[in-house]
Amino acid sequence: MSSQIKITSNETKDIFLQSISLDDANENYVAWLNDPLVNQYLETRFSKQDLNSVKSYISANLDNPLEQLFTIRTSNNNKHIGNIKVGSINKVHNIAQVSLFIGEKESWGKGYANQAIKLISQYAFKILQLRKLTAGAYSSNIGSTKAFIKSGYKNECTLKDHYLLNDKPCDLVQVSLFNESNPEAIKIAIT
Repeated sequence: MSSQIKITSNETKDIFLQSISLDDANENYVAWLNDPLVNQYLETRFSKQDLNSVKSYISANLDNPLEQLFTIRTSNNNKHIGNIKVGSINKVHNIAQVSLFIGEKESWGKGYANQAIKLISQYAFKILQLRKLTAGAYSSNIGSTKAFIKSGYKNECTLKDHYLLNDKPCDLVQVSLFNESNPEAIKIAIT
């Protein structure tokens, strides 16, 4: 994603998505990834993050058209509060995975994840022409699962004891959403 993409809609007025850039790598972003409350369900928790690791991650995503990473930003002040990605895009089967995190803890519980999921899902269906999206969450990550369900995703399956969380087996809840006609119109600005 070399050009900047901004995704908005009339339905999701609190936040918008903007394609990530290396300028988004800063100490605040690094702090999110090293915060045990923020990263408890992120795979980044297994190694300490720094500015170089964040820049490397962003660069790898910018160089890979099958991984599209966006910042989640508040509409009122353009504050970067988290990220969302449509990744592992499979052009043969027209499927992909959605993953996200809200790094700013004061933004938790405000429905921003739900709004971001709606925006990225419509982008994936209308612009990328995908037919199915999936997402997975640790079973104890109830907020994430609720955000996906509220966004129209359906519980597809539970993989028993799939991950280890604090050295204990934890189920993985798998949800999915199919590309069906949806009246919500997103707005895409490419600069």
